[in-house]
Amino acid sequence: MTAGRTCPLDYRLPPDSFAGETLFECQVLYVIGGLYGNRQALTALEKRLAAEPGARAVFNGDMHWFDVEPALFSDIETRLAAHTLLRGNVETELARPNDSAAGCGCGYPEDVDDHTVERSNQIHASLCDTVLQLPGMTQRLAERPATAVISVAGKRIAITHGDESALAGWACSRSALLEPARQLALQAWAATNLIDVLATSHTCAPAALALPGLAVINNGAAGMPNFNNGRYGLVTRIATHAHPSAIYRAQLNGLVVEALALNYAHDGFLEDFDRQWPAESPAALSYRERLLTGTDDAPAEAMLGGFSLGQTLCALAALD
Repeated sequence: MTAGRTCPLDYRLPPDSFAGETLFECQVLYVIGGLYGNRQALTALEKRLAAEPGARAVFNGDMHWFDVEPALFSDIETRLAAHTLLRGNVETELARPNDSAAGCGCGYPEDVDDHTVERSNQIHASLCDTVLQLPGMTQRLAERPATAVISVAGKRIAITHGDESALAGWACSRSALLEPARQLALQAWAATNLIDVLATSHTCAPAALALPGLAVINNGAAGMPNFNNGRYGLVTRIATHAHPSAIYRAQLNGLVVEALALNYAHDGFLEDFDRQWPAESPAALSYRERLLTGTDDAPAEAMLGGFSLGQTLCALAALD
């Protein structure tokens, strides 16, 4: 097993993971993947939820990553307790009583360079030291499920971290979702499990695809910039009505499936980051440039079919 590249066997999700009863019913659902220990992003999300009474939130993994200070890690955990929490690979590996040899558990594909993989394993090792300083934390993380099915206005929403088959699967990446065979397999899986929307994250690069009968949306990262047009995270919103500030959206089976910007206090987050991860540290080398300048991707590159730009982004594009 190559740490950081190969996933443990227990990352495989049972075939009936999404066939059961729904966990709860709501009219507005937020799915948040990849918070990465950004407490400012969590504050922004709390404000957004407060503005929509009755909205519910599911965090689908990797809530932690940059928060190696025990007090910061613990504060985020305390605030997350009000919501539904699933495990990502980060939480899964932090919760293991014995090292699984999976490193960070990211399951990186071959097109990710070895230096990036090694730095992720080093970040994970630092987080392990953090968790060991917090009594009971490993058990708390271990008790979280890997999947959930939520009902939004009677429609079934499947939520997990990677893809419908594996906790850290990459089959909801942009390249995978563009493959015709993959699309057919997703439609067959959705029909079998009566799923209307599959919401994931894990890849750190957003992707959105609407097929007949199924929408797939990967929010990339809530706690880091995803695009080339601003320092904001991205979250998924699923509801019966549209949100005025959606980046992009699709309408399917009576639902509106959207990607919304999460505008967090950048200066405060960068101060937290630099304090914990100084220059030349693994996280600084892998992520600081992205935190400052975003990625090379425009939002339209995440839209793989069936989604359209929201009014806010369309207005900005018209001014260019």
